[in-house]
Amino acid sequence: MATEIRRKDDKNRVLKKYESVRKNGGYEYKYPIGNGKRRSIYADTLEELRQLEKTIQKDVVDGIKLDNNMTVNDVYEKWCKVKRGLRDSTFHNYKYMYDMFVYQDFGRRKIADIRRSDVRAYYNHLNEDKGLALTTLDNIHTVLHQVLELAVEDNYIRANPADKALQELKRSSKKGRKCKEESARALTVPEMNLFEEFLRTDPRYETWQPIYTIMLWTGMRVGEFTGLQWDDVDFEKNLIHVQRTLVYFDQGGARRCSYAINETKTINGNRFIPMLPQVRESFFKLKELYELADIKSTMEVDGLSDFVFLNRFGRPYNQSSLNRGLGRIMRDCNFKQMDSGKPDPLMLPPLSNHWLRHTFVTRCVEAGLPVKAVQMVAGHADIETTMDIYANCTPDYVTKEMRALNKFFSEYSNVNSGSESYDKRTTVVRPLYDGLQGFFENM
Repeated sequence: MATEIRRKDDKNRVLKKYESVRKNGGYEYKYPIGNGKRRSIYADTLEELRQLEKTIQKDVVDGIKLDNNMTVNDVYEKWCKVKRGLRDSTFHNYKYMYDMFVYQDFGRRKIADIRRSDVRAYYNHLNEDKGLALTTLDNIHTVLHQVLELAVEDNYIRANPADKALQELKRSSKKGRKCKEESARALTVPEMNLFEEFLRTDPRYETWQPIYTIMLWTGMRVGEFTGLQWDDVDFEKNLIHVQRTLVYFDQGGARRCSYAINETKTINGNRFIPMLPQVRESFFKLKELYELADIKSTMEVDGLSDFVFLNRFGRPYNQSSLNRGLGRIMRDCNFKQMDSGKPDPLMLPPLSNHWLRHTFVTRCVEAGLPVKAVQMVAGHADIETTMDIYANCTPDYVTKEMRALNKFFSEYSNVNSGSESYDKRTTVVRPLYDGLQGFFENM
């Protein structure tokens, strides 16, 4: 009977099946992965190699597929076919983010070779080298994490390498380290006054004036705003019923961009917003302008028509067109300010639809509206979102409140119980408080 020859390394240690010593003194484990194929792993020491072997053996026991040449893009294509439960606009946004930022680069990597550090390094690259904002990275991470999670479910990999991959970058942003992040802020009261005054007085923006006034003083999300129908506006009760979102997205292929009707972003998004006087007046002005220009709603979206906010072709506005309008207003207003001859004139910051929403919610806070009422008007899903607005009030408002607090305590000893209460609200936000407070008291 033939005796088996046991292979040994230069330290006289017996090598196991599939183990061998390389010419450079390192070690190799060349194991079968099925279909007559083999795969090799390498290590500098035999101890390190055998630790890697244990991982492979555990993969075999747990059913992880060893014959795996799948790329991230391969799993992404599977994800596109099986993913359900998303709105069309959300799904197309996810696909856009992946196709734009992942497909041509990170997506070509073999999924079995990706480690957590690779995902973190890629996010850092997108942020620091490509200049992507943290909000954009968050969207990319959402879809990439789901794609890699599908790879875990299908046993292509053991664990999701994207788990917690964005947390370090977010923490570095909070600590003030380099992390480019877009964030909406509220216009200050002087900036808001400048914006409204320019719209009122510049004839080039006569049609835009009522549109942006309504957006500013209702705080609607842009999709809620563009999806508003005239039947949603109750002039008798002075209420606006927000009950849908109009989305505009790229479908790809021949159809390209198209509209669709969705539910509101949150359950609380389906709500009633009280009409302030300037909002009511703007609706009537908009009706008159449309009648003079003979503009009528010419488009039906998912069975709905008669939208409130229309371009000259009778089609609903979309987010991009409204943002472009704000960009032109900011540009022309600032040119006018620079030409005014005033020393150090006030200038408008770059504007977006969300900035106007943020401004409205901030004015509600500054008016002293109860936090629960602000949540109801804004349609926030949870109170934490509303409280974040409270935590980011304008410096002017915080200064005024601190002055009022100081005055209250300095005069406290002279104020009798039941005497006149101190109302420190500014003349700018006082009408807002009166209108909204009256609405909630009568609910």
